[in-house]
Amino acid sequence: MKLLQDMVSPHLEQLLSAKGVEKAIWEPMLQPSREASQGDLTLPCFPFASKLKMAPQAISDDLAESFPALESVLSVASVNGYLNFKAHPEWLAKAILSQQINVGSALKNTGSTGEKVLIEHTSANPNGPFHVGRARNAILGDTLVRLHRLHGDDVRAEYYVDDMGKQVGVLAWALANLSEQDVNQLLSEREPPSERWKDKADHQRVRWYQAAQILRKDAEENRKAEIEREIGSLVHASEHGDVEVLDSFESAYSPVLEGMLATLSRLGISYDTFTKESRFVVDGTVAELMRTLDALNIAGTADNGAGYLDLGQRGLKGKTEFFYRRGDGSSLYATRDVAYHIWKWGESHRLVNVLGEDHKLQAKQVGLTLEELDHPRPEVLFYSFIKLPEGKMSTRQGNVVFMDDLLEEAQAQASEVVRELRPEYDDEKVALIAEAVGTAAVRFNIIKVSPEKGFTFRWEEALAFEAGSAPFIMYAHTRACSIAKRAETLERSNIQCPAVESMPEGLLELLRLMCTHNDVLERSVREQKAHLFALHMLELANAYNGFYRDCPVVRDGRVDGFAYAMSEMARRLMRTGLEGLGINPIEEM
Repeated sequence: MKLLQDMVSPHLEQLLSAKGVEKAIWEPMLQPSREASQGDLTLPCFPFASKLKMAPQAISDDLAESFPALESVLSVASVNGYLNFKAHPEWLAKAILSQQINVGSALKNTGSTGEKVLIEHTSANPNGPFHVGRARNAILGDTLVRLHRLHGDDVRAEYYVDDMGKQVGVLAWALANLSEQDVNQLLSEREPPSERWKDKADHQRVRWYQAAQILRKDAEENRKAEIEREIGSLVHASEHGDVEVLDSFESAYSPVLEGMLATLSRLGISYDTFTKESRFVVDGTVAELMRTLDALNIAGTADNGAGYLDLGQRGLKGKTEFFYRRGDGSSLYATRDVAYHIWKWGESHRLVNVLGEDHKLQAKQVGLTLEELDHPRPEVLFYSFIKLPEGKMSTRQGNVVFMDDLLEEAQAQASEVVRELRPEYDDEKVALIAEAVGTAAVRFNIIKVSPEKGFTFRWEEALAFEAGSAPFIMYAHTRACSIAKRAETLERSNIQCPAVESMPEGLLELLRLMCTHNDVLERSVREQKAHLFALHMLELANAYNGFYRDCPVVRDGRVDGFAYAMSEMARRLMRTGLEGLGINPIEEM
């Protein structure tokens, strides 16, 4: 709890300096308590035991006994060598009433921190619809964008369009060479496309891509070799900046990308800028970069004329050769990625990339190359993949759960729940609430899991609406909105904070969580861990429900001024917190 830390630290500095313990030693160790029952802040005294020639328990006993009485501190306790501080609830209430808790906005840049951040996420190959596995990148990335904005950073959400790779080349070749009859015949053993998506280009064109992949694998040998030559020729031309070929690629993938973005829009995901990979080839940036890399003292040339950097000399383990130029003089994807990152550093103070765990080696190679060129490495959030019970998802193989289908199912299941609980709602209102609840359930199911943890997709988990899910938070918010609306027309008493002795448990927990709200947000954006904020929002919603139970805002037709003020702050924090998670903070459920 930073609010409490700011009050406690000067006194700890005075006491520990007198013992010869410098601030640089103890300050990083003053951390939030692991359990609320222990306190709000904890200082372990073990690290200075040898210096002071005292047992940790003796040190913590001495500090607890010497610590002065403060308005902000309810208790100071020495337990097993730990010094535990508990914030005074009345002081926390005053901090809330005096607007010391920042509410913020996740929907716009305020620039209040002075930090400028460019977050590149999604950047999926535009060759087919989003499946649940691909969408983890987009949902995590968009949530980071929103949380950084909520924190007060100036954020730019960037989509890097892979407009010249092998997968786009396969799609372009298929659309030019295969008829609809060819595609239907090649995919005859697969489930036919859903009628629901017959007008959505990403769902239609992916069939051409899948059909081409079958031909590349199963066609007669001469035919396979011919297909590979034709696709290879297209990709080679694109990598040399052939504008005509790049235009044909764009014609092939643009409708697919538009369909993908429509899906993401339904999840509340949008981008500020799109940058094409080919840009850096066409404008000569990549050619200039390769000449620069050629001149480095760790550069080498393979027998076939390909250029590489020996990054083993810079500490890279395993595969140490980073190839940046083919023998024919064309660039590789990673080379263009280096050029892209140099450009990005000219656009922002801080770069964050969201990448799948299979990109770890390339991210290391790109980072070391950037450092060799006197540019910093970007921060990278790696995430593990979502699998189906039967294995890894693959657009190529067709074993996927499309996000469009998941969202439709989520909306349908949410509609059933809403109709059962609110039979008086008309169809329009049910549809509005069901869409908000369904998309929230899908997003939250992904956000709440730590990125480095893979998990298996299960329909029943993705569509859960009980405690521990987004609808649980949304319902607490609608409860606060209902109270606010009811209180508008009623007489309200003056705000008078109750004495700590008369504060019920529900109020105590809500005060604590509201005063740590910004701390959790700050840590979430510093460490790029959106799940920490998601779990905090569950705790906040649960605490609000306890407050609602223990502290009536309206009693006998009159509004309690203090309880109303606390309810309103919780409502505002839940609203902006939900927006930070990309969840629509509807006011009725």
